[in-house]
Amino acid sequence: MENKTRTLYMIPYIGWIILFVVAPIALVVYYSFFDIHGNFTVGNYGKFFTPVYLKMAISSFWYAFLITIISLAAAYPTAYLLTKTKHKQLWLLLIIVPSWVNLLLKAYAFIGIFGAHGAANQFLDIIGIGTKQLLFTDFSFVFVSVYIFIPFMILPIFNALDNLNPSLLDATKDLGASKWTTFRRVILPLTLNGVKSGIQVVFIPSLSLFMLTRLIAGNRVITLGTAIEQHFLVTQDWGMGSTIAVFLIIAMFLIMALTGFRRRGA
Repeated sequence: MENKTRTLYMIPYIGWIILFVVAPIALVVYYSFFDIHGNFTVGNYGKFFTPVYLKMAISSFWYAFLITIISLAAAYPTAYLLTKTKHKQLWLLLIIVPSWVNLLLKAYAFIGIFGAHGAANQFLDIIGIGTKQLLFTDFSFVFVSVYIFIPFMILPIFNALDNLNPSLLDATKDLGASKWTTFRRVILPLTLNGVKSGIQVVFIPSLSLFMLTRLIAGNRVITLGTAIEQHFLVTQDWGMGSTIAVFLIIAMFLIMALTGFRRRGA
Protein backbone atom coordinates (compact mmCIF):
# COMPACT_ATOMS: atom_id res chain seq x y z
CA MET A 1 0.00 0.00 0.00
CA GLU A 2 2.80 2.36 0.90
CA ASN A 3 4.60 1.65 -2.37
CA LYS A 4 1.42 2.31 -4.36
CA THR A 5 0.89 5.63 -2.57
CA ARG A 6 4.50 6.63 -3.22
CA THR A 7 4.12 5.72 -6.90
CA LEU A 8 0.93 7.77 -7.11
CA TYR A 9 2.65 10.81 -5.64
CA MET A 10 5.53 10.39 -8.09
CA ILE A 11 3.28 10.70 -11.16
CA PRO A 12 2.95 14.54 -11.09
CA TYR A 13 6.68 14.90 -10.46
CA ILE A 14 7.61 12.58 -13.33
CA GLY A 15 5.09 14.30 -15.60
CA TRP A 16 6.56 17.70 -14.75
CA ILE A 17 10.11 16.50 -15.43
CA ILE A 18 9.13 14.98 -18.78
CA LEU A 19 7.10 18.00 -19.89
CA PHE A 20 9.37 20.83 -18.75
CA VAL A 21 12.86 19.26 -18.69
CA VAL A 22 13.14 16.22 -20.95
CA ALA A 23 10.88 17.48 -23.75
CA PRO A 24 12.58 20.92 -24.14
CA ILE A 25 16.03 19.33 -24.15
CA ALA A 26 14.87 16.76 -26.72
CA LEU A 27 13.51 19.56 -28.95
CA VAL A 28 16.79 21.48 -28.70
CA VAL A 29 18.76 18.36 -29.67
CA TYR A 30 16.31 17.68 -32.54
CA TYR A 31 16.61 21.17 -34.03
CA SER A 32 20.40 21.06 -33.75
CA PHE A 33 20.47 18.59 -36.66
CA PHE A 34 18.92 21.03 -39.16
CA ASP A 35 20.52 23.86 -41.08
CA ILE A 36 18.99 27.29 -41.77
CA HIS A 37 17.10 25.88 -44.78
CA GLY A 38 15.56 23.03 -42.79
CA ASN A 39 17.81 20.30 -44.21
CA PHE A 40 19.11 17.52 -41.99
CA THR A 41 22.82 17.96 -41.21
CA VAL A 42 25.49 17.28 -38.62
CA GLY A 43 27.53 20.21 -39.88
CA ASN A 44 26.35 22.46 -37.06
CA TYR A 45 28.42 20.42 -34.59
CA GLY A 46 31.51 20.73 -36.74
CA LYS A 47 30.87 24.45 -37.12
CA PHE A 48 30.82 24.86 -33.34
CA PHE A 49 34.49 23.86 -33.17
CA THR A 50 35.59 26.68 -35.45
CA PRO A 51 37.65 29.55 -33.92
CA VAL A 52 34.65 31.92 -33.78
CA TYR A 53 32.52 29.73 -31.54
CA LEU A 54 35.42 28.35 -29.53
CA LYS A 55 36.40 31.94 -28.72
CA MET A 56 32.83 32.59 -27.56
CA ALA A 57 32.93 29.45 -25.43
CA ILE A 58 36.22 30.47 -23.78
CA SER A 59 34.82 33.97 -23.20
CA SER A 60 31.65 32.54 -21.64
CA PHE A 61 33.59 30.31 -19.25
CA TRP A 62 36.02 33.10 -18.39
CA TYR A 63 33.33 35.60 -17.46
CA ALA A 64 31.34 32.94 -15.60
CA PHE A 65 34.50 32.08 -13.67
CA LEU A 66 35.17 35.75 -12.82
CA ILE A 67 31.57 36.34 -11.71
CA THR A 68 31.61 33.19 -9.56
CA ILE A 69 34.98 33.87 -7.92
CA ILE A 70 34.16 37.51 -7.11
CA SER A 71 30.73 36.52 -5.79
CA LEU A 72 32.29 33.83 -3.61
CA ALA A 73 34.99 36.18 -2.29
CA ALA A 74 32.34 38.70 -1.25
CA ALA A 75 29.65 36.22 -0.18
CA TYR A 76 31.62 34.04 2.24
CA PRO A 77 32.73 36.79 4.68
CA THR A 78 29.30 38.43 4.32
CA ALA A 79 27.53 35.20 5.21
CA TYR A 80 29.93 34.64 8.11
CA LEU A 81 29.27 38.12 9.50
CA LEU A 82 25.52 37.61 9.11
CA THR A 83 25.63 34.53 11.34
CA LYS A 84 27.21 36.68 14.07
CA THR A 85 24.65 39.50 13.95
CA LYS A 86 21.70 39.78 16.31
CA HIS A 87 18.94 39.94 13.68
CA LYS A 88 20.57 37.70 11.09
CA GLN A 89 17.34 36.55 9.43
CA LEU A 90 16.26 40.16 8.90
CA TRP A 91 19.61 41.11 7.37
CA LEU A 92 19.50 38.02 5.18
CA LEU A 93 16.05 39.02 3.99
CA LEU A 94 17.30 42.51 3.09
CA ILE A 95 20.05 40.92 0.98
CA ILE A 96 17.63 38.58 -0.78
CA VAL A 97 14.88 41.14 -1.48
CA PRO A 98 16.72 42.81 -4.45
CA SER A 99 16.72 39.42 -6.22
CA TRP A 100 12.92 39.68 -6.40
CA VAL A 101 13.17 42.77 -8.60
CA ASN A 102 12.89 42.14 -12.34
CA LEU A 103 16.27 41.67 -14.02
CA LEU A 104 15.43 44.15 -16.78
CA LEU A 105 14.58 46.86 -14.25
CA LYS A 106 17.88 46.33 -12.44
CA ALA A 107 19.78 46.47 -15.72
CA TYR A 108 18.19 49.81 -16.66
CA ALA A 109 18.87 51.14 -13.16
CA PHE A 110 22.58 50.41 -13.61
CA ILE A 111 22.54 52.05 -17.02
CA GLY A 112 21.59 55.24 -15.20
CA ILE A 113 24.12 54.69 -12.41
CA PHE A 114 27.07 54.00 -14.75
CA GLY A 115 26.05 56.55 -17.40
CA ALA A 116 28.12 59.63 -18.22
CA HIS A 117 26.04 61.74 -15.82
CA GLY A 118 25.15 58.92 -13.44
CA ALA A 119 25.79 58.58 -9.73
CA ALA A 120 29.05 56.66 -10.22
CA ASN A 121 30.62 59.37 -12.38
CA GLN A 122 29.34 62.10 -10.09
CA PHE A 123 31.14 60.38 -7.22
CA LEU A 124 34.33 60.13 -9.30
CA ASP A 125 34.08 63.87 -10.01
CA ILE A 126 33.71 64.64 -6.31
CA ILE A 127 36.84 62.72 -5.35
CA GLY A 128 38.81 64.33 -8.19
CA ILE A 129 39.18 61.40 -10.58
CA GLY A 130 36.87 62.81 -13.22
CA THR A 131 34.31 61.29 -15.55
CA LYS A 132 35.16 57.83 -16.87
CA GLN A 133 33.60 55.46 -19.38
CA LEU A 134 32.02 52.98 -16.99
CA LEU A 135 29.06 51.78 -19.02
CA PHE A 136 29.62 49.32 -21.90
CA THR A 137 32.81 47.93 -20.37
CA ASP A 138 33.93 44.57 -18.97
CA PHE A 139 33.96 46.15 -15.52
CA SER A 140 30.31 47.20 -15.64
CA PHE A 141 29.25 43.80 -17.00
CA VAL A 142 31.05 41.84 -14.26
CA PHE A 143 29.97 44.29 -11.53
CA VAL A 144 26.28 44.12 -12.43
CA SER A 145 26.41 40.35 -12.88
CA VAL A 146 27.98 39.91 -9.44
CA TYR A 147 25.36 42.21 -7.93
CA ILE A 148 22.58 40.11 -9.45
CA PHE A 149 23.99 36.71 -8.51
CA ILE A 150 25.56 37.37 -5.12
CA PRO A 151 22.36 36.74 -3.06
CA PHE A 152 22.24 33.23 -4.54
CA MET A 153 25.82 32.67 -3.38
CA ILE A 154 25.23 34.08 0.10
CA LEU A 155 22.13 32.01 0.91
CA PRO A 156 23.58 28.45 0.75
CA ILE A 157 26.81 29.55 2.45
CA PHE A 158 24.83 31.28 5.20
CA ASN A 159 22.75 28.14 5.77
CA ALA A 160 25.89 25.99 5.97
CA LEU A 161 27.57 28.37 8.43
CA ASP A 162 24.41 28.78 10.50
CA ASN A 163 24.10 25.01 10.89
CA LEU A 164 27.63 24.60 12.25
CA ASN A 165 27.80 22.95 15.64
CA PRO A 166 29.14 25.64 18.04
CA SER A 167 30.71 22.96 20.24
CA LEU A 168 33.15 22.15 17.44
CA LEU A 169 34.39 25.74 17.42
CA ASP A 170 34.63 25.72 21.21
CA ALA A 171 36.69 22.53 21.01
CA THR A 172 39.17 24.14 18.62
CA LYS A 173 39.65 27.02 21.07
CA ASP A 174 40.19 24.62 23.94
CA LEU A 175 42.81 22.79 21.90
CA GLY A 176 44.64 26.05 21.19
CA ALA A 177 43.95 26.29 17.48
CA SER A 178 44.35 29.71 15.87
CA LYS A 179 41.46 31.39 14.04
CA TRP A 180 43.06 30.59 10.68
CA THR A 181 43.54 26.93 11.62
CA THR A 182 39.96 26.73 12.87
CA PHE A 183 38.70 28.18 9.61
CA ARG A 184 40.92 25.98 7.43
CA ARG A 185 40.47 22.70 9.29
CA VAL A 186 36.92 22.98 10.67
CA ILE A 187 34.74 25.78 9.27
CA LEU A 188 35.65 25.55 5.57
CA PRO A 189 35.41 21.73 5.26
CA LEU A 190 32.06 21.68 7.07
CA THR A 191 30.63 24.47 4.90
CA LEU A 192 32.05 23.23 1.61
CA ASN A 193 28.67 21.86 0.55
CA GLY A 194 27.21 25.36 0.81
CA VAL A 195 30.09 26.76 -1.22
CA LYS A 196 29.57 24.16 -3.95
CA SER A 197 25.84 24.83 -4.06
CA GLY A 198 26.56 28.55 -4.40
CA ILE A 199 29.03 27.89 -7.21
CA GLN A 200 26.41 25.84 -9.03
CA VAL A 201 23.65 28.45 -8.84
CA VAL A 202 26.01 31.26 -9.92
CA PHE A 203 28.35 29.65 -12.45
CA ILE A 204 25.70 27.79 -14.47
CA PRO A 205 23.40 30.79 -15.17
CA SER A 206 26.45 33.00 -15.79
CA LEU A 207 27.42 30.78 -18.73
CA SER A 208 24.34 31.75 -20.70
CA LEU A 209 23.96 35.46 -19.91
CA PHE A 210 22.80 37.51 -22.89
CA MET A 211 20.62 40.42 -21.74
CA LEU A 212 23.39 42.06 -19.70
CA THR A 213 25.87 41.65 -22.55
CA ARG A 214 23.64 43.96 -24.59
CA LEU A 215 22.33 46.44 -22.05
CA ILE A 216 25.36 46.78 -19.77
CA ALA A 217 28.32 45.64 -21.88
CA GLY A 218 27.02 47.10 -25.15
CA ASN A 219 27.85 43.87 -27.03
CA ARG A 220 31.53 44.30 -26.18
CA VAL A 221 31.23 41.07 -24.21
CA ILE A 222 30.20 38.24 -26.53
CA THR A 223 29.15 34.95 -24.96
CA LEU A 224 27.42 31.78 -26.11
CA GLY A 225 24.18 33.13 -24.68
CA THR A 226 24.49 36.14 -26.98
CA ALA A 227 25.16 33.84 -29.94
CA ILE A 228 22.05 31.76 -29.18
CA GLU A 229 19.91 34.90 -29.05
CA GLN A 230 21.36 36.09 -32.37
CA HIS A 231 20.71 32.79 -34.14
CA PHE A 232 17.15 32.44 -32.88
CA LEU A 233 15.97 36.06 -33.17
CA VAL A 234 18.14 37.67 -35.87
CA THR A 235 19.62 35.17 -38.33
CA GLN A 236 16.78 32.64 -37.78
CA ASP A 237 19.35 29.82 -37.83
CA TRP A 238 17.61 27.74 -35.19
CA GLY A 239 19.83 24.75 -35.93
CA MET A 240 23.06 26.51 -34.99
CA GLY A 241 21.41 28.19 -32.02
CA SER A 242 20.21 24.79 -30.81
CA THR A 243 23.67 23.30 -31.32
CA ILE A 244 25.24 25.95 -29.09
CA ALA A 245 22.49 25.32 -26.54
CA VAL A 246 23.29 21.58 -26.59
CA PHE A 247 26.92 22.27 -25.70
CA LEU A 248 25.83 24.64 -22.93
CA ILE A 249 23.49 21.98 -21.53
CA ILE A 250 26.31 19.41 -21.59
CA ALA A 251 28.63 21.85 -19.81
CA MET A 252 26.00 22.58 -17.17
CA PHE A 253 25.35 18.89 -16.54
CA LEU A 254 29.11 18.26 -16.21
CA ILE A 255 29.45 21.04 -13.65
CA MET A 256 26.48 19.71 -11.69
CA ALA A 257 27.85 16.17 -11.81
CA LEU A 258 31.33 17.19 -10.66
CA THR A 259 30.11 19.28 -7.74
CA GLY A 260 27.52 16.64 -6.90
CA PHE A 261 30.10 13.83 -6.69
CA ARG A 262 32.38 15.95 -4.55
CA ARG A 263 29.54 16.89 -2.27
CA ARG A 264 28.67 13.26 -1.62
CA GLY A 265 32.30 12.49 -0.99
CA ALA A 266 32.89 15.46 1.29
